[in-house]
Amino acid sequence: MMEDCYNMKKLLSTSYLLLLLVMLYAPIVIIAIFSFTESKVLGNWTGFSTELYASLFSGGVRYSLLDAIKNTFIIAFIAATVSMLLGTVAAIGINDLRYGKRKVINFVNNIPILNPDIITGISLFLLFVSMGITQGYTTVILAHIAFCTPYVVLSVMPRLTQMNPNIYEAALDLGATPFQALRRVIIPEIRPGMISGFILAFTLSIDDFAVTIFTNGTDGLQTLSTYIYADARKGGLTPELRALSTIILVVVLILLIVVNYRSHRQARRAEQQQAALKPKNPVRR
Repeated sequence: MMEDCYNMKKLLSTSYLLLLLVMLYAPIVIIAIFSFTESKVLGNWTGFSTELYASLFSGGVRYSLLDAIKNTFIIAFIAATVSMLLGTVAAIGINDLRYGKRKVINFVNNIPILNPDIITGISLFLLFVSMGITQGYTTVILAHIAFCTPYVVLSVMPRLTQMNPNIYEAALDLGATPFQALRRVIIPEIRPGMISGFILAFTLSIDDFAVTIFTNGTDGLQTLSTYIYADARKGGLTPELRALSTIILVVVLILLIVVNYRSHRQARRAEQQQAALKPKNPVRR
């Protein structure tokens, strides 16, 4: 009886997981499939064709869409880089505070993360207007840095709490300057958190719409999210977006495979080094 209940529970949990995966990935698979047909309407298969991919890079939609993609990646790269630097410095400073102050600052840092994006966008819009700053490329980058930095702090903080605090002091005792100790001791220890924070900030910047739409001004600056929004308001999405979505999906999958493969190799190498350090034939007395 207990075994039957266990099997039923396992079957239900597996079915629930499969249902969630289907709901998450079925739309993506459908878009990828219908990117290989000429039909302008999603769901209408008119035969295999790569016309949408050719039109994406050579058709009339090419320049406006590629400009939006270029703007998106430039803004995301600058915002992620600056956010990584600011978030790392902030995390190191927060980690050096006493417990009470650290707890308060962490609470303040979590407010922008929990705050809805539309509230952040409106707040930054009113800030730039009150300061008389012309909205455009600069304001979008500043806005993205503002909402990405707290995520970098959250990514770096666990690495700092896991690090032995005596290592930094030992480096100072051995003659290193504070900057040398930071560069050669702390940065190598927290580098994985910095990389994770950069990737997270880059992804959030690419994905953002609410903050961008309130801070991009009226000069015609468009990112991928605002381009899709404007395109949808015209009565339907441009078919070439299906091809673009498929390309982005493939690129992300390749990056995930490469990152996971490198992580697996590094973990395996570390295990081999630990095994090599262990004595193979211990001396018995």
